[in-house]
Amino acid sequence: MSGAVQTGWASSAGPAAPTPARSRRRWLLAVTVAWAVLLAGLTWTSVRDDPPTVREQRSLDQAGPVVDRAVGELARAAGAGGLLELSPARIASGCRVTPFADGARLRREVGVLAAAGDEKAVLAGIAERLPASWRAGVGPGVDGPELRADAGEFVAVEGRPTVDGRVRLVVDTGCRPVGAGYTSAPATTAGPETAALTAALRALDRPGDTAPELVTAPCPGGGLARTSWSANGPGPAASTAALAPLAGNAPLLDQPPVYAYRSGAVTVLAEIGPDATRLTATVGCPS
Repeated sequence: MSGAVQTGWASSAGPAAPTPARSRRRWLLAVTVAWAVLLAGLTWTSVRDDPPTVREQRSLDQAGPVVDRAVGELARAAGAGGLLELSPARIASGCRVTPFADGARLRREVGVLAAAGDEKAVLAGIAERLPASWRAGVGPGVDGPELRADAGEFVAVEGRPTVDGRVRLVVDTGCRPVGAGYTSAPATTAGPETAALTAALRALDRPGDTAPELVTAPCPGGGLARTSWSANGPGPAASTAALAPLAGNAPLLDQPPVYAYRSGAVTVLAEIGPDATRLTATVGCPS
């Protein structure tokens, strides 16, 4: 009888049991997957059903009125003599609200007159005239003084010089769910700003091919701050000197290609370049 061990036979003990480390990894993987699914479900339910408690839960249609009111507050704080223009709203899509949802960002801007060297004083004056709840303040920035404030509902306000006799105030929602989207308040009645813009276009020999666009913001005490604006492509050679008679030879700002002047209650701003001419005419809010 041979004592040699025969090969190929299955062990009577059966297959080897999983090691403790392998079992632990499988358990952790299962728990992680389950937690990710639960978290995604809770996030979706919260965004859909719960009252908003963070910026990411307030959609653009909810934040839009806050932004518009903030622009009106900035127009009042700038004063009728300092306000240059309200820029059209800009919406940038493609940002991510959460890993599971796309969003968009709404920004509105306000241009204010500020002579070189006076930028900090102008920003500080605006900050003082803003609502106390905004906690507005002016401090040093990368490129000069900066204004920072909180308009509420997670809407940020910033202001800084643009080195051409102006400061630019920006109202920004950050990335938000789109919701029903942002819709600007309608304003169809022409005011003195429209007549002032038309006169400036004629002086520059740039009659508008289309009707000027109107940008508005609600003033804190009622009424609207309004900017009528028009942009034209290449045309007859023009110079800011053509606007001097309308300014009574007393411009607010004369730094070619930028020129600004007052016409009654209206501030006219012109940016004249070889490829485009942009003009705005603005009526602000009562102080």
